[in-house]
Amino acid sequence: MIELYTSPTPNGWKASVTLEEMDLPYEVNAIDLSSGDQKKPDFLALNPNGRIPAIVDRGADNLTVFESGAIMIYLAEKSGKFMPTDTTARMKVIQWLMFQMGGVGPMMGQANVFFRYMEEKIPTAISRYQNEGRRLFEVLNGHLEKNEFLAGDYSIADIANWCWVRTHSWSGISIEGLDHLDRWLQTINARPAAQKGIVVPYDISTVMNDKKDEEDFKKSARTMVTK
Repeated sequence: MIELYTSPTPNGWKASVTLEEMDLPYEVNAIDLSSGDQKKPDFLALNPNGRIPAIVDRGADNLTVFESGAIMIYLAEKSGKFMPTDTTARMKVIQWLMFQMGGVGPMMGQANVFFRYMEEKIPTAISRYQNEGRRLFEVLNGHLEKNEFLAGDYSIADIANWCWVRTHSWSGISIEGLDHLDRWLQTINARPAAQKGIVVPYDISTVMNDKKDEEDFKKSARTMVTK
């Protein structure tokens, strides 16, 4: 059994969607970021960096893995799904996974901080991260014009990028005119396992539709980014 320690964020969803897609049994341990659960000794023993997600594979001598990309690679190797073993095909998956981890995630994350969470609005910072996020979306769109998925067949690279790009409106980044990106988003959105994974550990979709919930969420996020 795999124990998943997570919160409802794109990085957390990367792990839960992967587990759902691979049909691996797992137990969920919700980490309350606003209460600082991620900085408590029990969690720091799993991830010294104090970030979600983390997993413990009880069936593999209690192996602990942190960092969402490392978790995805581990689960792909464990299950034999969504990442090929052929070196060339494998590297195609890994390079698009790294594209998300080194570009899409950090740029959208900073856009979230400056556009949504910080009380002081700094226009140059907001435009910097939103513009770079849009540029990365255009890279994805150009690649997806000639490819159904990012690395041949559906893979952990698609899962990783989708979990972030699907939240583009929260970052204030438009996908207008990016038809191939939108097609890809909708294709993955229609997958039952993907839908199950994005409500782990609980559904936060109401945040997008309820102004009070949104303000409460932003207050919690401001607390997190200042810790």
